[in-house]
Amino acid sequence: MLMDSRGVAFTAANQAAVDAFDKTVEAYLRFGRDTGDRLRQVAAVDPDMPMAHVLRGYFFHLMGNAALQPRARRALETAEAASARLLPRERMHLAALAAWCDGDLWRTVGILEELLIDHPRDVLALKIAHFIHFYTGEVQHHRDSVARVLYAWDESVPGYGFVLGMRAFGLEEAGEYPEAERLGRIAVGIAPADAWAGHAVAHVMEMQGRHREGIAWIAAHEADWEQANNFAYHLWWHQSLYHLALEQHDAVLDLYDRRVRADLSDDYLDIANATSLLLRLDMRGVDVGDRWIELADKARTRIHDHIFPFIDAHFMMPLAATGDRARCEDFMVSMRGWADAHREASMSPIVNEVGLPLSEAVYAYGTGDYGAVVDLLMPVRYRIQRVGGSHAQRDVFQQMLIESALRAGRAPIARALLTERRATKPFSPAAWKNYARALDSLGDADGAAEARREAEALLAA
Repeated sequence: MLMDSRGVAFTAANQAAVDAFDKTVEAYLRFGRDTGDRLRQVAAVDPDMPMAHVLRGYFFHLMGNAALQPRARRALETAEAASARLLPRERMHLAALAAWCDGDLWRTVGILEELLIDHPRDVLALKIAHFIHFYTGEVQHHRDSVARVLYAWDESVPGYGFVLGMRAFGLEEAGEYPEAERLGRIAVGIAPADAWAGHAVAHVMEMQGRHREGIAWIAAHEADWEQANNFAYHLWWHQSLYHLALEQHDAVLDLYDRRVRADLSDDYLDIANATSLLLRLDMRGVDVGDRWIELADKARTRIHDHIFPFIDAHFMMPLAATGDRARCEDFMVSMRGWADAHREASMSPIVNEVGLPLSEAVYAYGTGDYGAVVDLLMPVRYRIQRVGGSHAQRDVFQQMLIESALRAGRAPIARALLTERRATKPFSPAAWKNYARALDSLGDADGAAEARREAEALLAA
């Protein structure tokens, strides 16, 4: 029986194919730029290896581009042709990919979780489930999926560091910051090139307002991520957030140009990094020049994708910011049409209940209809988690709600929201400054002055 480095059995022509597959999965776990090359090496030694075709199908879905979904289906069909000789675990992967191709993410992740009960060292199943839990806003599943398999992992098992990195990020998203940071640091110590584990620690620092520590953390590990794919840009996005919190706007724009938007790709994560960062700068009154334009050009080609509502909302940002009302309207019509035509898809109810008002709010903000932003977001603000993404990523929508309340002259709502925000983010100079704006509108000059002093003290600390 042919097995990978963790003792998981595979159907393949030879051990060389399994070893090449193992290296491909390892490259995927570390976000390596060589992942595609590694997968091609599997095909060179065994063009018919079923799990290689399943992995290819997974990758096409992971890219978050509707144009690639037919290729995922073709990969599935190629793997299905070899189904008679598949092991039971491999059949489950095949079924998971088939469910994903049908838009049934709940079935996809359910199959993977069932698979992991008997095969806890199938790190590919673990990572794919981790991804789906993340982009469906299932925070507890995101955290606990990894916890359930830890009994089968230790330092002697290849890939242990990557598993700890996944566990660390799940803990961070669940608000368990000390343990998240502890495991994240251990994971980075085991596998310095693991950008996901380093990213988990970066998230902890963001959520705890440790901005200067965060800048130092990213800088200290920059060399470790030199071989990472475009996920490295997301790390620079985090560094940008630290500088933004400290009001170092020139540093933010420099990082945007040199790192965050380094290659002007249309990858959904790259677009999300860029658009959400520019929107944060806009809300602070920072002139971002013509940076929105190329993002809008790329978003216009993706308005019918509708992979995840998280992505839709970020594609809407540059269209709204550049005043392309016609394309924004087309986008909203397309979203509604997709949800209606795909009622059996897992994302359909989330698009209807949260994704649509969220994208409509982004559109309203871009057109200056701040009252509409408040009206759209207040009813769904505690459900935005359902669109997926991290707390740090989704925070842009909470900031947009607050800024819109201030600009719309709804000072009582702004004061309430900012009182709440100061309780959860007492370390945020922006929260204190915005609180001062709200108090000024309500005639509380003394309270506003005190809030501004608090903001300045945080910036000087």
